[in-house]
Amino acid sequence: MRLTSKGRYAVMAMADLALHGGDARAVPLQEVARRQEISLSYLEQLFARMRRAGLVAGVRGPGGGYRLARGSDSITVAEIIAAVNEPIKATRCEEGSMKSCLGRSGRCIAHGLWQEMGDRIQVFLASVSLADVLEQRFDGSARVAAE
Repeated sequence: MRLTSKGRYAVMAMADLALHGGDARAVPLQEVARRQEISLSYLEQLFARMRRAGLVAGVRGPGGGYRLARGSDSITVAEIIAAVNEPIKATRCEEGSMKSCLGRSGRCIAHGLWQEMGDRIQVFLASVSLADVLEQRFDGSARVAAE
């Protein structure tokens, strides 16, 4: 399983937006790009997707930019990643297909393990809000289970 730069950058940019504007002030993408060291054109693509998903609202004109469409406590990391079409899955199997990641019929011997891991990652990301990211508030259950 891997999270590509698309998902990482989207989360970083949304956290920046929450920190510097919240749901009140519009923040120009140029500022986010500069602070997070992300290409402006790449951010524009990501924010277009997040706008379509209802996570951000665009504000035109002087003082324009983007603002959160909802409070930072009600936007989850899982929503952000899904908005930029970044699936979080630990298997290489195609969804709904009975072919394994190796292209054969049936599932690979460890499929259940990888599926469960992906499901747990999804549950964790769905439990973490932008406000949690800004406050570094994580429930710690992942650390406890690993010990």
